[in-house]
Amino acid sequence: MAIKKIAVLTTGGDAPGMNAAIRAVVRCGIHKGLEVVGVSRGWWGLINEEVRILDRHFVSGIINQGGTVLKTARCPEFTNKENQKRGFETVKKNAIDGLVVIGGNGSFTAAHKFCTKYNIPCIGIAASIDNDVNGIDITIGADTAINTALAAIDNIRDTATSMERIFVVEVMGRESGYIALQVALAGGCEDVIIPEKKFELETACHEIVEGNLRGKASWIIVVAEGAGSAEDIARQITEMTSLETRAVVLGHVQRGGRPTSASRTMALNLGKEAVDHLLKGESDKTVGYTGGKIVSVSFAEAIKKKDLEVKKLYNLIKILT
Repeated sequence: MAIKKIAVLTTGGDAPGMNAAIRAVVRCGIHKGLEVVGVSRGWWGLINEEVRILDRHFVSGIINQGGTVLKTARCPEFTNKENQKRGFETVKKNAIDGLVVIGGNGSFTAAHKFCTKYNIPCIGIAASIDNDVNGIDITIGADTAINTALAAIDNIRDTATSMERIFVVEVMGRESGYIALQVALAGGCEDVIIPEKKFELETACHEIVEGNLRGKASWIIVVAEGAGSAEDIARQITEMTSLETRAVVLGHVQRGGRPTSASRTMALNLGKEAVDHLLKGESDKTVGYTGGKIVSVSFAEAIKKKDLEVKKLYNLIKILT
């Protein structure tokens, strides 16, 4: 089937660099003679037919913006057969020949089921601050999110050292400890709490007290949101050590902001690659970077649990403490 018209949508959590990817899909698609439409609010937009034609002007000036001009939303309802059927009807009614889905693990799970069920050509672009796409080294937005959190950690370190306090800093990561691990390592933090590894609070408190007796006056523990609450952990540390402990929740500030150069250039290259893959007749896979090169990974492989080398990174963090 000849590809004449494609649709692009962003789904799940937003990631800095998504706009750059949208820009690349639109402009490369038009360059190849395709008509490009945008679907607003991800799968919800497909269900409710929120479709509009995108031209070169629409994507002008968005390359440096965080978030997504197409808007995004989580849509667990897309697992419903009736909603999937409505999405398929939107595709057919608008004569859409292929989809470009920009998102992460959850987005590709839905895309895999949808495109195989209805035989719709679909290519993903790996974009997630959690870097949770298996077979891909680094996703769009991860570098920006890490640097945003790291800047905050560096500022907190100044106060922790000056006021001789313990800080528990909560970063994003409901099911993945990727951001927490990277920030803890790059920020020279003393410990990290992540969903993938059991954390012994009593052991950590013992280390804090021993460090305090040696003259170590400040301590920073990074916790992924899915592994615990910074406020609860800080309260328990104060109770167990009698040392003043403060909690800081960075929250959604990590999702926004201007994408770094790495996130932008990655997005631009992958946007072009997604269009090329559709034109070559490829489907049911995502494009991303591995080993510094662009690769394609089947959706079935991409949605498997990713190995973050937790033990290796955690041990290095503790060695460098």
